[in-house]
Amino acid sequence: MSEIDVLELAKKLRLTGIPSTLIARLDQAKASSLPYEELLSMLFQDEDEARQQQLLLRRIKQARFEEPKCFENFELKPYSTEVIQAIRTLMTGKFIKEKNHIIIMGPVGTGKTHLAQALGLLACQRQKKVGFVRTNELLNQFHQSKADETWGEIFKRYTKYDVLILDDFGLKALSPEQSSDLYDLIAAVHINSMLIITTNRKIEGWMEIFYDQVMANAALDRVVNKAYKIVLDGQSYRKKFIPKFKVEDDK
Repeated sequence: MSEIDVLELAKKLRLTGIPSTLIARLDQAKASSLPYEELLSMLFQDEDEARQQQLLLRRIKQARFEEPKCFENFELKPYSTEVIQAIRTLMTGKFIKEKNHIIIMGPVGTGKTHLAQALGLLACQRQKKVGFVRTNELLNQFHQSKADETWGEIFKRYTKYDVLILDDFGLKALSPEQSSDLYDLIAAVHINSMLIITTNRKIEGWMEIFYDQVMANAALDRVVNKAYKIVLDGQSYRKKFIPKFKVEDDK
């Protein structure tokens, strides 16, 4: 069987990884006089790696991140030593194994959403199903779904994630309906899933968000006691992108 025949057969069997490396692997086998078993092993490894990469890209797409973010371009210098150590602990993926929630607090522009999405990408790489959504958008989806009777479907979708990222939590006070929806979601996911929450508010201020204080206490109890808490204390990243204009005197 020729190389072309092997390539055609690989495509027919939907082996997407083997065709891209077959020629190089055959040359390597000839140059090193590799046994057939070793050549086959390398080709199957190439196929497995290609499939894992495709699955990863699919998980990233399904996560619906605001924009691709990773730790490679996340600058740690602006933060205190304590915060840097906490972030490095999260970068190990320990929170995934422990199924711990993460609460990321801090002023606007200090990197909360970047850090949350980088942690989400890490979870995708660890073969977890991740979802990213701004909290207000989530609540709007719940509200609109009640009009067309798809609330149960929308709610079920968000409870299926291994890691659910709620961005910009607590921007404004919640209505009775919003408080109930958010509490129901937290109650449904807090045991089997991980929540990553970004917020401008300190945890003590969360009580003011919920319409019902009993509901607020119940939601806080489920999340806060089982969470890593990080306060990003650096200067706003966005200030770096404010254009500077040179003012020249008129002469």
